[in-house]
Amino acid sequence: MTTAHMKFDQTSDKIADRVRNLRSSAVRDLFAAAVRPDIISLSGGMPDVSLLPQRAIQKAVHAAITDERAVALQYGSTNGRLETRQALCDIMRDIGVRVKPEEMLLTSGAQQALNLLGETFLDKGDIVLVEGPTYLTALSAFNAYEPEIHSVPFDDEGMRMDLLEEELKRIGKGNKRLKMLYTIPNFQNPGGVTMTGERRKRLIELSHEYDFMIIEDDPYGRLRYEGGHMVPLKAQDDRVIYLGTISKIFAPGLRIGWICAPADVLARISLVKQGADLCGSTFDQVVVEHYFTDTPWQRTLQKFIKTYGERRDAMLAALEEYFPPEASWTHPEGGFFLWVTLPKYVDTGSMLADALEAGVTFCPGDSFYVDGVTGRNCMRLNFSYETPENITEAIRRLAKVIEERLELYRAFIDAGAIKVPEE
Repeated sequence: MTTAHMKFDQTSDKIADRVRNLRSSAVRDLFAAAVRPDIISLSGGMPDVSLLPQRAIQKAVHAAITDERAVALQYGSTNGRLETRQALCDIMRDIGVRVKPEEMLLTSGAQQALNLLGETFLDKGDIVLVEGPTYLTALSAFNAYEPEIHSVPFDDEGMRMDLLEEELKRIGKGNKRLKMLYTIPNFQNPGGVTMTGERRKRLIELSHEYDFMIIEDDPYGRLRYEGGHMVPLKAQDDRVIYLGTISKIFAPGLRIGWICAPADVLARISLVKQGADLCGSTFDQVVVEHYFTDTPWQRTLQKFIKTYGERRDAMLAALEEYFPPEASWTHPEGGFFLWVTLPKYVDTGSMLADALEAGVTFCPGDSFYVDGVTGRNCMRLNFSYETPENITEAIRRLAKVIEERLELYRAFIDAGAIKVPEE
């Protein structure tokens, strides 16, 4: 006779208060579903690593395990290998940012950089300004330190400076709780929009006037499919803290990101990093260094740009063909994502189960707001990973799910059971 055993969480009364309110990332939760063979994933922001040249990777890895084995398999410095930092400084010159190795600290992806910034600068109740919506795991990183996060809406030209200025006036000049503004100015995640040059200039002016740090996250800046290069905020103001990563232009599995900031700022962050991981993976750093110095990586970048651009075009064409007239969406010039807005009476989160049943995933919009409520009628769609044919089919399936939901809402509205919210 078998006996049932029930296990209870014996540490629930010991969990730190700041952890109790944390919620799991919707994107991470969707990864389990995305690996099913019958599912077409429009949720995760994954690069297509099958486009990477095998020989170039083999060359970089071979250098790490033969020529530099004694270094690559050993502990490294907290700030990261000097030669790797120099190689990354060299490639940053291509986008107009000139920094020295001593102004760069390597991290385990840009995600660790966000957490380090939160731990270094945020006390409970401090104010962080973000775009609304914004990168959901930036919210996760910052929320661990219990700040007040204020969202500033964007439009097709990026964060609205008029609304930012109104928010800053409410906060007040000289407010010591105002610490930082976090922005993704190029092909924003999740919106896909790009901040104009005029708004970048105004943002820098406001940061000086109200004395807050600008955190410029730039994972997608090199992946432009149309239009001209936009000068990074960091190139216009040395005080800007710039976050970079190789995850979108090389391999996310290597987990190499970086922070560029004035040396005195990096010294503070480095102290925090010592307690987090002592040092990053020297092996990964050596591989990255050799990839960007010994292989024609720019050719692969152009392959990424061509392929992702074709996939973006396929998604835009499919949205135009299949989505209902009540829907609208952004038209990104680069990056991985676009943002779809449906009527306010639609809840995309409740629609996700039906979408999975139809064989497609997406990210509900409320995941990208700190309150977990705003954006319920929106969704983020990713176009970087699936083929154009799969993207078209996924949009067709998703459109059918949306249309069925809209028909139901229309029936309730016609019957007077639902009041249509003001748009």
